Amino acid sequence: MAVYDYDIGIIGGGAAGLTVAAGASQLGAKTILVEKEKELGGDCLHFGCVPSKTLIASARVYHLLKHSERYGLPRVEVPPVDFRQVSERIRSVIATIQKHDSQERFCGLGAQVEFGRPEFADEHCVRLNGRSVSAKTWVIATGSSAAVPPVAGLDRTPFITNREIFYLDRLPGSMIVLGAGPIGVEMSQAFARLGTRVTVVDMGHQILAREDRDMADELKAVLAAEGVVFHLNSTIEAVQDLGRAREVRIRTADRQTLTLEAEVILVALGRAANVGGLGLEPIGVAHDLRGIQVDPRLRSTQAHIYAAGDVNGGPQFTHAAGYEGGIVVSNAVFRLPRRVNYTYLPWCTYTDPPLGSIGMNEKAAKAAGIDYTVWTEEFRDNDRSLAEGEGIGKIKLLLGAQEKPIGIQILGHGAGDLLAEWVAVLNGKVKLTTLATAVHPYPTRSEINKRVAGKVLSGKIFSDRVRKGLKFFFHLKGRACTPNEDGLVQH
Repeated sequence: MAVYDYDIGIIGGGAAGLTVAAGASQLGAKTILVEKEKELGGDCLHFGCVPSKTLIASARVYHLLKHSERYGLPRVEVPPVDFRQVSERIRSVIATIQKHDSQERFCGLGAQVEFGRPEFADEHCVRLNGRSVSAKTWVIATGSSAAVPPVAGLDRTPFITNREIFYLDRLPGSMIVLGAGPIGVEMSQAFARLGTRVTVVDMGHQILAREDRDMADELKAVLAAEGVVFHLNSTIEAVQDLGRAREVRIRTADRQTLTLEAEVILVALGRAANVGGLGLEPIGVAHDLRGIQVDPRLRSTQAHIYAAGDVNGGPQFTHAAGYEGGIVVSNAVFRLPRRVNYTYLPWCTYTDPPLGSIGMNEKAAKAAGIDYTVWTEEFRDNDRSLAEGEGIGKIKLLLGAQEKPIGIQILGHGAGDLLAEWVAVLNGKVKLTTLATAVHPYPTRSEINKRVAGKVLSGKIFSDRVRKGLKFFFHLKGRACTPNEDGLVQH
């Protein structure tokens, strides 16, 4: 029997890798975790979720200050943003969270942490910092990076991605965002609120291509009202460095050529799996443009090498990476054949208002050939939303066969948090009657979940058939008042 240095080796210290390292080491597996950056935490902590949501929060507060009169308060003249202070706040939040993702903490859990760039020497061994390290099982969790498109001139033109945008020395006066996906729309709104003139270019016919058109268009209208300029259905033809500015030439849907200029170009056109430099080809680990090919148990074409998180081309969310890390622990340590299931994986784009989803939306249901009905409830009809001046948006509930929920989309303040109730409903197979009859605190936005469920049931409860039955059995007398054009008519 072969003898290895470790039971399990993990390459990548992001959400997936940290989940595997924490679980495996606490279960008694001798574990080594290797990270190429100087600190653990991955893209999410340093260049993604944490800095972006911190920036978005600062931009929201600044936006509220500039519109204080909407809340019956005196108008406030706010000075321009010093982005260095915003960036410093971002760094402080990261530093606080970093303590939970430290080398010391994982050593305390029993995992050895090393920093460097490993490369597979064979199926069980990697070269790391001039020496060989072997493990019985390996987990590749190297994440993804911003994809750089083959646009003419881009290789000769300075641009930024999510790695640089949170650490700028000053607020750009203008910015062209290439891409209208989650990163593009979140950053476009945040920087527009801070004072940057923002233009978004995308070849799609809507922002957030994965979402339903009606929800995406309502959100786009909010961003446009705040000053973001959109060029959708547009092809990026070329990019040029003008010295003090950058130029982007686009071809619009009506075949016109437009030339745009800005101080900064943000490239947000998707992600590419981090597979380079790992030496995967010689050891027979198959991968393509999306990432490492895995089976439902997250095993690569080498059964003892797993891939979790963005690197396997699956859902690109931190919570998905953490979930996949748990799947790997089940398979690699417990030896339980557990498979991934993304049926009820929630996701949220953290604009203001945010747009959250779980399960199927209309696009997915149509693609799957599923018959469905749609039920909606507007945030403007929610008392708490009105009290706080947050009446934009709606919840959309999709019902499939036997009127069972198959998906929910929420565009509105607190959408991500409101999804939590639907996570429990869908995963727990809770009936709509249970949700509709459960007592929710008043006034809260969570009542919108109860209201949309109640709307489905009210048509049955308050039907003519029920009224006729009650009248027959209990001799009810019917309406006491009816409104008409002349006023109220009492009966």
